[in-house]
Amino acid sequence: MISHDKEDLLENVQDLNPVEAASLLGAQPSESIKEVLAALPGQQALDIASHLPGSISPEGAETVALVGDLDVSVGEIMSPAIGTVSPTTTVAGAIDDIVHRESVTEVTYFYVVDERGVLLGVVTLRDLLLSKPGQVVAEIMTPEPFSFTPATSLGDAVQAALNKHYRLYPVVDEDGVLQGVIYGWQLFECVAGEINAQTGTLVGLDKEERISTPLLESFRMRHPWLQINLLTAFAAAFVVGVFESTIAQIVALAVFLPVLAGQSGNTGCQALAITLRGITLGELGDYPVKKLVAKEITLGALNGFLVGLVAAAAMWVYASGMGMQEPAMLALVILVAMTGACMCSGLFGVMVPLTLKRWGADPAMASSIFLTTMTDIVGMGLMLALATAIVL
Repeated sequence: MISHDKEDLLENVQDLNPVEAASLLGAQPSESIKEVLAALPGQQALDIASHLPGSISPEGAETVALVGDLDVSVGEIMSPAIGTVSPTTTVAGAIDDIVHRESVTEVTYFYVVDERGVLLGVVTLRDLLLSKPGQVVAEIMTPEPFSFTPATSLGDAVQAALNKHYRLYPVVDEDGVLQGVIYGWQLFECVAGEINAQTGTLVGLDKEERISTPLLESFRMRHPWLQINLLTAFAAAFVVGVFESTIAQIVALAVFLPVLAGQSGNTGCQALAITLRGITLGELGDYPVKKLVAKEITLGALNGFLVGLVAAAAMWVYASGMGMQEPAMLALVILVAMTGACMCSGLFGVMVPLTLKRWGADPAMASSIFLTTMTDIVGMGLMLALATAIVL
């Protein structure tokens, strides 16, 4: 609870716009700033904190810490859950669900829920591929998966993401009912965006949208990115369409497309998070970009090869069980494609935000659009091209 001697300060801050409020608070001790911000609504506190004096220098470290302490919850940034099944759904039924979707990349996990929507467990695509078609998902699911609640603070969620390293996290209410999901990259992008707002000149920003921004101005700032996102989505769809005959002849490839997209996308998000952190904290000035690129490509190769071995084994088992021709060659395609895709995603994770920063765009806001599309195009294109050349 805010102390009595700061109530007047709080009342004054509430009546000011974010810039004026930040100017008033900036002259106060850090503890006073923290108490006042904690007493404000989350979004208003973020708006004011983004204009507080300070930088990414050691002297401005308190400002960065203040943003991390603000009350922003997972429920404010979560997305709808895609890929829910009942406990009695068979493995064959779940795989059929993936194959008949317009986009095979939209399902990373299947969430097993009962008739009330309570989350019972989660099934990975690897679980499906290594199970018998007649088994029900209740037999192969991971019960009681790690999850957030809508009220989980952003700081707690980020800390958990650093320790868990999952691509997606389910969000459930107090009764265990599935409310949505949150991507790991969303957490890091949100944090980087909040810290970035304090030092907009670092990434070439003149101003950012606020809740008080006029309608037409908000439209002008948002709409171009939606058009770009649409164009990039067409590019990814075009790559898959080019190899439509290959997918028709080797149905197993459709099952492994989201596996490849998920792994390469996660690798890219890790590189993206490190790069955004480096931009925000000013570390890239002392660390050569070429060295960072080489490091992320090498990490992509190592991680891609190791996860590729597991995916290749899964493909071999799946293809053999389905009676497909040349299962070993299909496994080799998966291994090479996974390694190559993760290497490229590591490269993109570094170069995309740096390029956007150079052009004066917000790397935290726009990077995910280009990163997702580029990893999908390269990963899917590489796997389907290899399958066409080697297997067919």
